[in-house]
Amino acid sequence: MLSLIRRLLPQRQPDPAPQGRERLVAQQWPRAVYAIGDIHGCLPELQHLEQLILEDAAGASGEIWLVYLGDYVDRGANSAGVIDYLLSPPPPGTRRICLAGNHEELMLAYCRNPVAGSQWLKLGAAETLQSYGVPMAGFTTASVQARLGRLRNHIPFGHLEFLESLPVSLSLPGVVLVHAGMKPDLPLDQQSDDILQWMRYDPTNTAPWPPNLLVVHGHTPAAEPYISPGRICIDTGAYATGRLTAIRLVPGEVPHLLTATAHGPAE
Repeated sequence: MLSLIRRLLPQRQPDPAPQGRERLVAQQWPRAVYAIGDIHGCLPELQHLEQLILEDAAGASGEIWLVYLGDYVDRGANSAGVIDYLLSPPPPGTRRICLAGNHEELMLAYCRNPVAGSQWLKLGAAETLQSYGVPMAGFTTASVQARLGRLRNHIPFGHLEFLESLPVSLSLPGVVLVHAGMKPDLPLDQQSDDILQWMRYDPTNTAPWPPNLLVVHGHTPAAEPYISPGRICIDTGAYATGRLTAIRLVPGEVPHLLTATAHGPAE
């Protein structure tokens, strides 16, 4: 199943475009960071995963950061509900930090210009539009103005503002969190937003990782998280597998995985 999904994923060479989105830098760690993989409209899985995180963090002193690695929309059943949820107040003692994925860019591009952004229609847009109650009868054949009218009437402006405002990365001492990953042979400040949101890892690239740097990302689904000394990928294809994964990061501790399903915590 996941091999088929990967063949259907948007394949795009990252564009060396200028940086546009904010890049967050934290000089000190909170008590713990929980990075959460690609959600793709899977609201029940997200709610159960947060429950599992809160249970895991119970009794910890200090603030907990919930860092979402992007791709909140498309393919799953409730993209609108996911964004509503992410805009709601976080649980006490936690802070939500939402990063931008490539599917947020696809949705925004279409909402700005349905002609130039038409790629979105092939990559999960229908499920997202349905979650907002957009009438789909004749949608793709309607005029540009008619489609824009439906979007304006059904997608809250606050949701689009949220997607526009998302930073593209979070750096902490020794760790960078992004949606898609980063090239090991370039400093972060020399990598475009497109690289951080769109790149796919090339197994033939043997460039060494910078020492003492861990990159945590999603974007490329696999049946199980990928963990190596320099890179961790936690996209477990929630919209196809029903499994949404997070990883707990604490300096000096071994990273700890948590996975939840729509019916409750899986582990």
